[in-house]
Amino acid sequence: MIYIGYLIVFGCCLTAVLGLFTSWVDRKVTARVQYRVGPPVLQPVFDVIKLLGKETLIPDGASKLTFLAAPVVGLSSVILVSTILWMNVIHPQQTFLGDLIVVLYLLTVPSMSIIMGGFASGNPLASIGSSREMKLILSYELPFVLAILVPVIHSHYSIRLGDILNMQSGSGVIIGNFSGSIAFIVALLCVQAKLGLVPFDMPEAETEIIGGPFVEYSGAGLAIFRLMKNMLLFVMPFFLMILFMGGIRFDGIHIFNALLKYLGTVALITVIRNTNPRVRIDQALRFFWGPMTVLAIIAIILAYRGW
Repeated sequence: MIYIGYLIVFGCCLTAVLGLFTSWVDRKVTARVQYRVGPPVLQPVFDVIKLLGKETLIPDGASKLTFLAAPVVGLSSVILVSTILWMNVIHPQQTFLGDLIVVLYLLTVPSMSIIMGGFASGNPLASIGSSREMKLILSYELPFVLAILVPVIHSHYSIRLGDILNMQSGSGVIIGNFSGSIAFIVALLCVQAKLGLVPFDMPEAETEIIGGPFVEYSGAGLAIFRLMKNMLLFVMPFFLMILFMGGIRFDGIHIFNALLKYLGTVALITVIRNTNPRVRIDQALRFFWGPMTVLAIIAIILAYRGW
């Protein structure tokens, strides 16, 4: 029963609120960079509610079941990931062995749901976007997993997130090591691609393929996909905080410190988004399979040597 409470309160409700707020922060900072006022703080909430009230249209020739199930599958995986992360932060000793592997697996499901929905719609532009999303997954997953091996090595080869948090509470945050800093940079850029943000937003590319996999979505389906994206905007920085920055501690000044770490990570994501042009999918493949993979391997070697 307690796990259901974590799932509803932390994994779903709190993560949705924080994700929508993070989306507003990202949009507000982006607007200020472009000398605009930006949206009000509740605008992401209004957007989701407005879409929920609109009719859900299903295109002719689409696979109806897959088309409607795809956003639900993606949102469910994000909720499960968030629940596991919150449980590790609140009760690091009560989680299960291999939860890091489960989180990595579940974090691929949102991208897979986007691919499913795009191909199921039967739209050529959506198929192009889904194809790009598939290639993007193949490009960033390798350096992302390699970068995550650095915290695993520093925590004496443990694949429990709780052990990684406990190690950092006693020995200092992993990002403070040379290998941890390199791995964090690699992981951050992979997170940028996993979130589908510039310069790795080629699967949607509104100016080229009109939203890609989402071009045929409307109403509740599009609302769920947007909510999933907003929640991921909180979950991914939260995940990096756990791996490299010691997570969140709910005592005294540590709460303020955790807030600064989170906002700093979101700020880096926003800066990257607003200072780089969109790259082509082949350029993204070369970037992640080339420099990022090499840097991740270097970070692993340095971590193995205790640096």
